[in-house]
Amino acid sequence: MQIIPIASGKGGVGKSLLSANLAVTLGKAGKDVILADLDLGASNLHLAIGQQAPKKGLGTFLSGTSEFEDIITPSGYKNVRFIAGDSEIPGLTALPLSQKNMLIKKFQKIETDYLILDLGAGTHLTILDMFLLSPQGILVTAPAVTATLNGYLFLKNVLFRLMYNSFKKTSKAYEYLEKLRSDPASLQRLYIPKLTENIIRIDPKSAEVFIKRIQKFKPRLVMNMIEDPKDAERAMKIRRSCTEYLGLTLDYLGVVYRDPMQDVALASRLPITVYKPQSILSQSIYRIADKIMQSEDLNFDDTGLPADSFELVGSEAEEDYEAKISYVEDLIGSGALTTGELADTIKAQQYEITQLRKENTLLKSKIVKAHAQGFKL
Repeated sequence: MQIIPIASGKGGVGKSLLSANLAVTLGKAGKDVILADLDLGASNLHLAIGQQAPKKGLGTFLSGTSEFEDIITPSGYKNVRFIAGDSEIPGLTALPLSQKNMLIKKFQKIETDYLILDLGAGTHLTILDMFLLSPQGILVTAPAVTATLNGYLFLKNVLFRLMYNSFKKTSKAYEYLEKLRSDPASLQRLYIPKLTENIIRIDPKSAEVFIKRIQKFKPRLVMNMIEDPKDAERAMKIRRSCTEYLGLTLDYLGVVYRDPMQDVALASRLPITVYKPQSILSQSIYRIADKIMQSEDLNFDDTGLPADSFELVGSEAEEDYEAKISYVEDLIGSGALTTGELADTIKAQQYEITQLRKENTLLKSKIVKAHAQGFKL
């Protein structure tokens, strides 16, 4: 099973909509998927997949009125099951340690191909610990300055949590962190690489544990709601900040253009990949799903590391933008199509281009495998 936590430093950046559509897309590809709403206190993921307010969910399980197996229910979409959120039970935003650990153990024992965890926005410890269930969690952000800043701060808080989890409470490293925490100003000024250097001097054994874990920690970024290829540059800025100030390698997973059809789909209680599979937004999600299925599943005990993926960020944004506006001038100038026919034509062309790109990727993969097996090309 591959756990995919999906988080954001700020609300309103499309995290839940990505979670729902990604689950449906992976299910269509034949993967067994469980989608869980972990936005405790503000659970509404059921709306994105067209379900009524749930009577059973994590709230009824944590309150002891439901068994865990009973809250894993059909979603109505092929190969996708759903775990609803708190079912409007108050007081679940901050889980006690015992409940959080019990929930984590339940998640880790689930039998499925992909467990997608739609986490709440912010940096509560429950959210940070759930995000750290995988070295490959997905951070969703948007080009707005507040969204990118909060995305960076979210990753910074995740790393501090990873550091705390890596040190024994009796260690000198843990003691050092506790002293720093009592002086927030000093802690805020310390960048993770410098902090790591200090811990190496104080407690090299504890530092070694953290360094091994951060080397395997490869969160993935989705830049949502972009309007122009230049917006994709925000992804590069986040990556540079993570490298310089956090000592963290951030992977790129995809860019998604803002699409007004998303609001129409949500009002219809359907995922956009079901409502309009030919839309630009849907095609972006298909591509993200393809990357997830093709990527190696990592955990904190693995030694293999994924290749640098940020080489794709600029080219994919440009490709999508070109597909978005290609043929528009010629079609408008001809006057042969109505506005609705024009829109449908453009979306159909985008769909055909995406299918050709997929076929090209498949053929490349077959050629590489054949060459590795000794066939002459």
